Amino acid sequence: NNASRKVAGSLTEGLRRATTVALLVCGLTLLIPPTNAANLVSTKAPIAFLQDLSADTLLFAKDADKAFAPGSLAKVMTAAVVFDALAKGEISLETLYTVSEHAWRTGGAPSRGATMFAAVKSQISVADLLSGLIIHNANDAALVLAEGLSGSTAAFAARMTAFGTQIGLTGSRFASATGLDGDTSEVTARDLATLGRYLLQQHPDRLELFTRPEFTWNNIFQRNKSPFLGEIRGLDGFGGGQSERDGFSGLITVERDGRRIVGVLAGLPTDKARLTAMKEFADVAWDSFTTELLYDAGAKVGEARVFGGVAGAVPLVAKDRIAVLLPLGGSMGYRLRLVYSGPLVAPVQEGTMVGELRVVGPDDVVVYRAPVVTGAAVALGSLGERALNGVTELLFGWM
Repeated sequence: NNASRKVAGSLTEGLRRATTVALLVCGLTLLIPPTNAANLVSTKAPIAFLQDLSADTLLFAKDADKAFAPGSLAKVMTAAVVFDALAKGEISLETLYTVSEHAWRTGGAPSRGATMFAAVKSQISVADLLSGLIIHNANDAALVLAEGLSGSTAAFAARMTAFGTQIGLTGSRFASATGLDGDTSEVTARDLATLGRYLLQQHPDRLELFTRPEFTWNNIFQRNKSPFLGEIRGLDGFGGGQSERDGFSGLITVERDGRRIVGVLAGLPTDKARLTAMKEFADVAWDSFTTELLYDAGAKVGEARVFGGVAGAVPLVAKDRIAVLLPLGGSMGYRLRLVYSGPLVAPVQEGTMVGELRVVGPDDVVVYRAPVVTGAAVALGSLGERALNGVTELLFGWM
């Protein structure tokens, strides 16, 4: 580990020196030389996404935008829609919904699936339905909530898809509140991670439902059906899904030692394979990455060309401290890319945000972004200086 930390440290120091000198124009890219160690992040899952939320860094992605059937993971979106309705005052935890015959037959005792055994035509509070939905993965709870909020399961599915778009999901659509086999719901790993991040940021007070070990309703004792609860250290949210078409999947969030990750896996052949892969996936975030400081706040990152000013360039500096997770001894070639829209037009004010520094990982995936600002002011040049700038741009351009 000490040797690995030295390698990562030397890479980081090289990054600082090289970018300060080389990143002078918009879009110029600098390669970070890879080490000879093996790639430390891998998974047998065909679809994967792992993000450290504390460092706002993408750690790993594999077919993260490939659509798959979510199975019961659709119920995480069902819960999100209900949470949103509660937050807006549209409903309350005491609101009562009636169990329709459709909800009873499709998701209740006659279905022989996960159920809270709600009786047809009975009335159940939103609080109890949420417990049944999240803790016991109950299909009848999902259907009763869907019909109660939107009048029909189809209307609720449309609401799920629209709400997903609203919170940043770009490749997912929902056809039911349950995700039962036979519907046409599709999600992506990247979108599920976005959903997880949304729940953590907007509804942290509801998170404990995902890890509550059991609940008793109507004198029926039922345990939490999460496949990961008690198996992954620091787990405190979300669950698993399964479909005949796309196999076993999972969405988790884990917090350890002040760091939090969101992880998604999909396409695994068995529940055992899913659990093994998810354990390894969670552990790698702590075992194989370390936070490295690239720039202190105010440190020079590069320069931007300036048109029509008393100076032809202005330094660009880090708006805030820039620290990113780097692999310990990993062979992945990371790059730094300074991006701004230029040339800047004088006058230029100091402290103006004009672009960002991107850390680019394998397959040209941006794993981290940090804003950069102008480190000085550039006054408007004289008529002669501006004329010279114009001739220079005409003859040589700004690249």
